[in-house]
Amino acid sequence: MIEYCRGNLLEADAEALVNTVNTQGVMGKGLALAFKKTFPENFQAYAQACQSGQVETGKMFITEQQALLGPRWIINFPTKQHWRAPSKLEWIDQGLADLKKILTENQILSVAIPPLGCGLGGLDWQLVKPRIEGTLADLASTRILIYEPLQRWQA
Repeated sequence: MIEYCRGNLLEADAEALVNTVNTQGVMGKGLALAFKKTFPENFQAYAQACQSGQVETGKMFITEQQALLGPRWIINFPTKQHWRAPSKLEWIDQGLADLKKILTENQILSVAIPPLGCGLGGLDWQLVKPRIEGTLADLASTRILIYEPLQRWQA
């Protein structure tokens, strides 16, 4: 079931939170910076994985949280290679296929998803939104919370 939300994704009542990242190990701006500050263990694991070449576009990098409260999973979704470069729709498509696989394999019942690649990545939300819907709509047992972009990021 897909629901549309506004507000702070980090406060979502979801089993998993999706964090948009690059493949360089940098979380310096936007949502990624908020994740870095809120989930420092996730950042450390992600940065080490980037250094060893494990983080690539089209593939999720997941950390399991050990806290009693909050999300159980942080799903780092690479939407760009270099932090200075734009996102590409093909990386969103590849990543969504992998995200769907991860959600299914781990039996994740709820996930909060930001507007993938539409902030600092520069993609058009009107092109990304139907891709998310088309890929994830048939996950009937998963509650999918899509956080739409702030007005300033919408094309």
